[in-house]
Amino acid sequence: MAIVADVPKDGFRLSMLIYDTRFRSITIQVVVLILFLLGVAWLVNNTVENLAAKDKDIAFGFLWNRAGYDIGQTLVPYTNDSSHIRAALVGLVNTLVLAFFGCIFATILGVFAGVLRLSNNWIVGRLMTVYVEIFRNIPLLLWIILVYVVLSETLPTTADFRQSAQLIADGLPPTVSMSFGGTVALTNQGLNVPAPFFARGLGQISLGGMTISLNTLLVFAVVIGSFLANRALRRNAAKVQEATGLRPVIWWKSLLILFAPIILVCIALGLSFDVPVFGRFNFAGGISIAHAFTAMLVALSLYTGAFIAEAVRSGIMAISRGQSEAAFALGLQPGRTMKLIILPQALRIIIPPLISQYLNLTKNTSLGIAVSYLDLRGTLGGITLNQTGRELECMLLMMLIYLIISLIISSLMNLFNSAVKLKER
Repeated sequence: MAIVADVPKDGFRLSMLIYDTRFRSITIQVVVLILFLLGVAWLVNNTVENLAAKDKDIAFGFLWNRAGYDIGQTLVPYTNDSSHIRAALVGLVNTLVLAFFGCIFATILGVFAGVLRLSNNWIVGRLMTVYVEIFRNIPLLLWIILVYVVLSETLPTTADFRQSAQLIADGLPPTVSMSFGGTVALTNQGLNVPAPFFARGLGQISLGGMTISLNTLLVFAVVIGSFLANRALRRNAAKVQEATGLRPVIWWKSLLILFAPIILVCIALGLSFDVPVFGRFNFAGGISIAHAFTAMLVALSLYTGAFIAEAVRSGIMAISRGQSEAAFALGLQPGRTMKLIILPQALRIIIPPLISQYLNLTKNTSLGIAVSYLDLRGTLGGITLNQTGRELECMLLMMLIYLIISLIISSLMNLFNSAVKLKER
């Protein structure tokens, strides 16, 4: 019997790194990586040499120096004697709060506008088209300034709430009175609303120089727990419906789970409200929301909502019309058809562009400097940068922070996208 021996393989040669398809892709990637690292090294070295020529270095010790400036709206304890890093933390919190509420309001507005733009009612559809085309074709900065000017110029001044001696003598009330039973005041400077506080406190904890109230943590924990419990209840109802064909009545249980725990906690902690009162020159007490924040929130929500509306409209139109016709044949109303059948399927198309809009909204908060809203750009990249002269350090820190925020948003939305995408069986 004849035995065929294996063909001997050639040994490795350097030319195989270029001509052999097994190694060529690796060679190209290594070469590109080396060139990229060399470019970064040259850029860093050139920057260091240029700074040294101007007697500058790269250092971040300035962050612990006294800031020396005030910030009008703060959710973190801060005074002008605080450090620059504390001011940057205040600006970061202001950025996150604005981005959080902006994403919520823009999503609600965008979903409604996107759905209504496909309405069979000609007037409603055209009105939504006008809204989308106007807001997405005018720069955001102009909308921010416009809303700020409207709020500042059309609302009454704080002096209008003062009851002068002449008015008292005449027995007349002030020119403008507070709304909602004397608890809310809207002026050209801002909105003054009652501030909630707890008569009985559980204490505080300090984390990294930041004091956090245990009452606040308890309230957040109860709200999150109620939300998760209600979600578990709805999932169990869906399982019962799949098994029996009948969905149990759970609306009263949902209301009880969502509201009863937080109401009991607020009663136990003695929830009260500090109502703003007009003093000698301005309002004292309560919470003062500056128009800079309001203008940013309104402009960002309206502007981003127009883009989200287009994403929602395209996602709905991508679903076959046969889905709606089958639902109508089963007797479902148009509203429930959209909620239960169309939108869940359209989410896999809507979410990817929605992620981009959330990222854009978060980065667009940096435009708040136009109306003196001191966010991260206004504190670290504005006053701190000008006071310390550390342009490179401040810009690098801002870029890193915005990058981290954007990556976190992208990761969370990608997880949500994976949860709602169609599952193959």
